[in-house]
Amino acid sequence: MDDWWQQAFPLVPYQKKPPGETEMLILVAYDIADPKRLARVASICEDYGVRVQYSIFECRLDEDHFTDFWLKLLEEIEVQEDRVVAYKIDARSAKETLTAGTMVCSEKVLCYLV
Repeated sequence: MDDWWQQAFPLVPYQKKPPGETEMLILVAYDIADPKRLARVASICEDYGVRVQYSIFECRLDEDHFTDFWLKLLEEIEVQEDRVVAYKIDARSAKETLTAGTMVCSEKVLCYLV
């Protein structure tokens, strides 16, 4: 594949380099009962990370950005009906992450090949 293709469509965010001292790899998964809340939660996650499955995102964030992200998610969910979980993965473990297959691009990606 050409280099521009790899830059435009990276398979996973940590393949270029693992998270540094101030950055964490965070795996965020959710199960949201209401379709409107689901859309809002997904939109917030798209602002902070890369969708790797329908309701799973990988995010590379420092602690302050993660706190902002988490608080936005908490504002959207109903704690009696929904669940959001964030797994913080250290740099050593992130380097050892295995991936097989391809990532499906988010709905927001639009490509024109000429």
